[in-house]
Amino acid sequence: MIETNRISEELEDVKTVAISGHIRPDGDCVGSCMGLYLYLKNNFPRLEKITVYLQEIPESYHIISGTDQICHNCDSDDSYDLFIALDCGDLGRLGDAAKYFQSAKKTLCYDHHISNNGFADTDYVDPAISSTSELIYHVMDSDKITKEIAEALYMGIAHDTGIFQYSCTSPHTMEVAADLMRKGINCSYIIDTTYMEKSYVQNQILGRALLESIMVLDSRCIISAIKKKDMKFYGVGPSDLDGIVSQMRLTRGVEVAIFLYETNLQEYKVSLRSKSYVDVSKVAQYFGGGGHVRAAGCTMQGSMHDVINNLTLHIEKQMK
Repeated sequence: MIETNRISEELEDVKTVAISGHIRPDGDCVGSCMGLYLYLKNNFPRLEKITVYLQEIPESYHIISGTDQICHNCDSDDSYDLFIALDCGDLGRLGDAAKYFQSAKKTLCYDHHISNNGFADTDYVDPAISSTSELIYHVMDSDKITKEIAEALYMGIAHDTGIFQYSCTSPHTMEVAADLMRKGINCSYIIDTTYMEKSYVQNQILGRALLESIMVLDSRCIISAIKKKDMKFYGVGPSDLDGIVSQMRLTRGVEVAIFLYETNLQEYKVSLRSKSYVDVSKVAQYFGGGGHVRAAGCTMQGSMHDVINNLTLHIEKQMK
C-alpha cells in the first residue's frame, strides 16, 4: 500500500476546505466524502469552513450522517485554502465543482482508480486498494473514528467491493472493515438499505434489462441497453440503474458484462464489469473513460449498435 500522510499534516495553514467526488456519486464516493467531512468537523474546530460538493445522491444514502449538509449546486463564488478530491480519476469527473478545485490555494487527491494519472498538487492514488473509503481510513487516527464516520467508510468499502465479493477485497480490507465494525455500526442495516434494497420500479427496469439482454463472443459477454424513452416510461433516473451490470456479471459462463443507457441523442453511458482476466479499464480508457481492472465505465457517442460493436471489438482482442 502507498504511504500517505495523516490528514492533519495536510491542514497546515488551512482554514477553509472543500471536499468533492466524481459526478453521479456512488457509495464509495459518498462514503469517503462524508467520512472525511465528519472527521474534519469533529477533530479540527479551527477550520472555519468545510463544504462538501456532490451531485444529488440516492435517497438511501441519507442514512449517513451529514448528508443533509451536502451542497448540490456550485453557484457560489467561494474559494478555498484546500480542495480535496476523492474517488475521482481526473479533473473533468469533478463536474461543476472543478471551478473550486482550480481556484483553491492547494489541491489534494485520494483515489484508487488505475486510470488516475495525477491532477492535484498532491496525489495519493493506490489502484491496489479496494476503495477510496479504505484509503481515507488510513489518513485518520483510528481512535478518533466515531460510529458515524465508521458508517460512512463502511458503506463505501462495502459498495466498491460488492459486499466483499470482488477481487479487490484483500485481507487488509477485511481488517479495516472489522475495525469499523468495532465502532458499533449496524453492518446489515447499512448493506440492506444502501446496497441490496430496491424499489419496485428499480426491480422492473432490472427485469427489463435482463429480459432484453443478449449473449455474444461465444456467450462469454452479456450486453443490455436501456433507451431514454424506457427510462421515462418506468419513471427512473440513472441512479435507479445501479446494480444492473453487476447482476448481469453473475451470469454463468460470462466473463464480461456490458450495460449502457441513453443519456442524450446518440450518446450512451457505459458500465463494464469482468470476472477474471479481461481488463475493462483498458477498454474504458480507450473510449475516454476509466475505472478499475474489473469495473470501469465511459461515455460514448453513436448509435446503440455502433457503441456495442466498438466495445466488443476491443473486448474480443483480450479474449483471444
